[in-house]
Amino acid sequence: MSSLTIKPKLITKENFIKFGDMITTESIQPLEINNGYAKRFDGIANLNTKKDNGESTISIFSALKRSFPMKVDMMEKHPLGSQAFIPMKETTFLAFVAPEGDQPDLNKVEAFIIPKGIGVNYNPGVWHFPLISTEDMNFLVVDRKGEGDNLVLHDLDKENITLEFQA
Repeated sequence: MSSLTIKPKLITKENFIKFGDMITTESIQPLEINNGYAKRFDGIANLNTKKDNGESTISIFSALKRSFPMKVDMMEKHPLGSQAFIPMKETTFLAFVAPEGDQPDLNKVEAFIIPKGIGVNYNPGVWHFPLISTEDMNFLVVDRKGEGDNLVLHDLDKENITLEFQA
């Protein structure tokens, strides 16, 4: 049995790139639209949902606040498509991830603090713990729907993995 305590670090585009995209308008030149009343920021995430004739779907996940320290008892991955989480109000949330592979590599798990105004998009096959919200709230989720098995679960209940976080 492994025993791990993980403390999340602040997300950046550079430290998250191996897991997916940090969804932000930072460093993106916007297009002015609607006669100057809006700005459009393109290319903020690489959605990848087409494998095996999949298509993109937009959902709302109504998340409950997590308590910390939090036991990490499982991880999941979506081998056929990316999965993006965008908070519907300004909030901080967390990501607990491991690189793509047959099972989560516990020597390579990382946790990230996603600050207000930021979202994340997990690459296909990236292991992650389900949504870790710091308050009861809704998230806009862009995901894959279609044929095929796009959910793989891995049980970590026999491991002793704790995610620590102080808001």
